[in-house]
Amino acid sequence: MIGAEDHREIERLVHLYCYCLDDGRFDDLGRLFADADLYVGDALVARRDPVAVAALWRRYVRIHANGTPRTHHLSTNLVVEDDGPGRARAHSYILVVQHAASFPLQPIIAGDYLDRFTKTDAGWRFAERRIGNDLFGDLSAHLLEPMEIGDSDRLQSWERL
Repeated sequence: MIGAEDHREIERLVHLYCYCLDDGRFDDLGRLFADADLYVGDALVARRDPVAVAALWRRYVRIHANGTPRTHHLSTNLVVEDDGPGRARAHSYILVVQHAASFPLQPIIAGDYLDRFTKTDAGWRFAERRIGNDLFGDLSAHLLEPMEIGDSDRLQSWERL
């Protein structure tokens, strides 16, 4: 059973991802996923490799003069569920807004995350993240190179995996 303290620890991990990304701290972001498999859409992009995670974000995310991507990742609608002894899973929405030079404040990405967590002696850790971005705005001030954008019109769900 997931208790209140467990829920808070898991929620903290979900939100730390946003802070690390918005601060441009890609090495810290990679360490969040040191014990996790990371998927973008259906593609496995890193398997328990914090260096590969950091490199992936450096490859795609534009850093502006202030040392950040000039984004705010807003994680909402977090639902945490028990997934067996010492395990949990979560589903949340993500909305990314950006404001940069000559780029007015606007939403650029919306989607959802499916996460799995394991409890260790040191606390809860990410075990898996599935990034399911499905709504896109103008990404010209955000990405260094284009991403392949699928045509999914449905949010992710554990039941469809």
